Amino acid sequence: MLLSGLTVAVLLLTSSSARRTGKPCVFSRTGPAGLRANCSSSDLAELPGLPPETTELLTQNNRLTSVPPGLFDPLPRLQVVSLAPNPFRCDCSIQYLRNWLLKNSAVVPAEPLCSSPGPLAQKAISELTDDSFSHCALPLARRILASSCACAASAGAAGVTLLCLVLLLLWSLSLARRSTITLDLGERASGFEAVPLRSPRPEHRRRRRLAEDSDPAAWPESSERPLVNMDLLPQVLDVLHKKHNIKIKAP
Repeated sequence: MLLSGLTVAVLLLTSSSARRTGKPCVFSRTGPAGLRANCSSSDLAELPGLPPETTELLTQNNRLTSVPPGLFDPLPRLQVVSLAPNPFRCDCSIQYLRNWLLKNSAVVPAEPLCSSPGPLAQKAISELTDDSFSHCALPLARRILASSCACAASAGAAGVTLLCLVLLLLWSLSLARRSTITLDLGERASGFEAVPLRSPRPEHRRRRRLAEDSDPAAWPESSERPLVNMDLLPQVLDVLHKKHNIKIKAP
């Protein structure tokens, strides 16, 4: 059966990619709907992309140290995958293959083994625990942090300063909205006596002085008479407290 146009195009791409890293993989039909990709003993350091109708993949005796993440995901029809032997390095780059093997062990006839690092040599990749990859998230966090710092630095000092000022202003407004001002009035200030404004014209001051000198009996009355309507004081205090958070304590 002739290969479809899409399959031929994929085969050409994978063959050219394989030539850059080793010999090209050999593709052959294994029935009316099957496709075998023979990449064994091809001196490959990395596997190429494969057609979605691939059912058999042979990769033994190469220089593979890992499998690119997501390589097997578009290949739902895989029935046989031969990965051993290869010098797999069991570090963070092998995590995808380990997770794939745990879900698809039935299609792998020979368990691939770790070749390095030393403490993990000859250990089955599928036997690696989650603790073996616990440190893999740290480099990713460091890269994200470094990228964020680079973006912040490229924004310039002016942008950072402006952002700090905006945050400071918002914090000040929030603090002022939650705060309450309390004025504690002593005995001497509890009378709330207002002093009238003096006229800037000298003749008015002279007339007032003469009136006070001519009628001394009026002094106590003028000094004791409150110039503020004390009946309105509770309403003023209530408005200051509710609308401006100003609380006045009078003895």
